[in-house]
Amino acid sequence: MVIELHQQKHFVLVHGAGHGAWSWYKLKPLLETTGHQVTALDLAASGIHMKPIQEVHTLSEYTQPLLELLASLPPNERVTLVGHSLGGLNLALAMEKFPEKISVAVYLTAFMPDTVHQPSYILDQYNERTPSEAWLDTEFLPYSTSLQHQTSMFFGPKFISSKLYHLSPIEDLELAKALVRPSSLFLHDLSNAKNFSNEGYGSVSRVYVICEEDKGIPLEFQQWMISNYTVEEVIKIEGSDHMPMFCKPKELCDRLCEIAQKYA
Repeated sequence: MVIELHQQKHFVLVHGAGHGAWSWYKLKPLLETTGHQVTALDLAASGIHMKPIQEVHTLSEYTQPLLELLASLPPNERVTLVGHSLGGLNLALAMEKFPEKISVAVYLTAFMPDTVHQPSYILDQYNERTPSEAWLDTEFLPYSTSLQHQTSMFFGPKFISSKLYHLSPIEDLELAKALVRPSSLFLHDLSNAKNFSNEGYGSVSRVYVICEEDKGIPLEFQQWMISNYTVEEVIKIEGSDHMPMFCKPKELCDRLCEIAQKYA
């Protein structure tokens, strides 16, 4: 019994833009079946979190539910933090503030900043390399007439089906079309924020999980981010679109368990 307790890990799952804790509904029970503790949370203005995105002005405000969770952990507990897509920036902020609480951070086809450039650098690079027509029916709108510099982002059904979920089951695509909410890239905030530090963010072990068939964050850009800021390990999931938790949940579960065990 004591051995089992030592083997149990605590996974904290952080969703991407527009999504919520619901996006882990396949992965969470798989991880729990293997004996691990799993927390899937809604970031601010996401999932069933009641705030509208127009009331969330900074990455820190957006990340608050994750920061509160980490602050509440017992002093000796360390978690395996998993961030998907834009969730990589939430991970970076959490690692900056609570490096001692995280045994390893897993970047799941996620935006991964560095410590040399401003936090907005990765998103700026992505936008430079992504033609505007690639966003298809995604809507970018100012928060209000007085907050023109802050922009919401709402994925349209064409973008969801052809860029994010093209290899995922149709039931999960329909779920996303029903549940996705407006989000933001928080570019104004990130372009004015301090760099992440080597002592905080940079001190936590990072593993990058590449999804080879991703059209949302293409393979070349995933590889560029890894060359821009090296990681301890790179793992590939073949045949996965941007949503490995939907199209390859069992393989993702197995990889995450291996990572958590290795970096405990």
